[in-house]
Amino acid sequence: MASISAAPTASLLDELQTVLVHGTIARRVETLRRVTDLFLNNTVDYSDEQIAIFDDVFNCLIRHIETSAKALLARRLAPVAKAPPQIIHALAFDDLIEVAAPVLSLSERLGDDALVENARSKSQAHLLAISTRKTLSGAVTDILVERGNDEVVKSTVNNPGAQFSEQGFTRLIARAEGDDDIATCVGMRPSIPRHHYLKLIAKASAAVRERLAAANPHRTDEVSAVVSEVARRARSAPAAISQETTIAHGLVRSLYEDGRLDENEVASFAEAGKFDETNAAIACLANVSVAAAEKMMIESQTEGVLILAKVGGLSWSTVKTIINMRKNLAKIEVTDIDVAEQTYERLRPSTAQQVLRFHRMQQAAAPGAG
Repeated sequence: MASISAAPTASLLDELQTVLVHGTIARRVETLRRVTDLFLNNTVDYSDEQIAIFDDVFNCLIRHIETSAKALLARRLAPVAKAPPQIIHALAFDDLIEVAAPVLSLSERLGDDALVENARSKSQAHLLAISTRKTLSGAVTDILVERGNDEVVKSTVNNPGAQFSEQGFTRLIARAEGDDDIATCVGMRPSIPRHHYLKLIAKASAAVRERLAAANPHRTDEVSAVVSEVARRARSAPAAISQETTIAHGLVRSLYEDGRLDENEVASFAEAGKFDETNAAIACLANVSVAAAEKMMIESQTEGVLILAKVGGLSWSTVKTIINMRKNLAKIEVTDIDVAEQTYERLRPSTAQQVLRFHRMQQAAAPGAG
């Protein structure tokens, strides 16, 4: 093959054609090595146009080439920030993990869209490679937690550069139930939101609680308190209320008593479709029983939600999120959201308090109240 200039031109493709058509596999591999050397020796100086030409060259050369050569190319290009994007994408989606793994774990050329697509469609080995990246967004970890096996989940959770969405943490807590290793990994994450940590503790085995207490001695009292509270509520809860609901109520009450329950928490619960947590949070902020709040929350009209939210000092944006949650969970339609907003903005806190007192009186007078 003729020598390749440091500034490749389109004529290079013509030269390569001879190698591809008439050359042996050994010659193709040698050509690939030389082109890779050329690219890596001058990568900082190449323009986007020149990188695009290299992209075409690499894509031509890897066709019908042996796996070991493709794997070597992947290992050499993976750490390069300006690596040709099309060849990186092709290597990442190769079915053979020895080819895909280096770029999946290292390449900065792979954005969230490509990583999510890969994680949705490829093997567990591909997911495991993705889980080791230096940083992972919530969009990517959502898929890893949803599709990944236990090894993938633990690798993702143990990655300090991984971020998790509210939905992701919810799935992690569910995956952790009955699996002490995952539960321990999740509980060890410094960034785990407190309400998820408390829910994890409430469901965890004694062995996991001991491990987390040893790792986080400053949270020992907090853990003991929430475990005792959840146990007490579970013992006194009516049989009709599930253990899951009882745990949710107990954890929200713990947040409230610790001064950590605010509007952002309420909005997060509602956005995640967590009715029990949202209902318990509003009950705390409005200073009513969970049962009274639930009765007002599930009535067909939105008046009950508006009253509770106004007493609790919530903004309209959070109220709208709660209304949407009711619509999604209970199929309760709101005929005119704009009218509801106008009503809420006009509603005075003092009026809402009076209506709420009336609701309390009705509940106290109802048969079996108390």
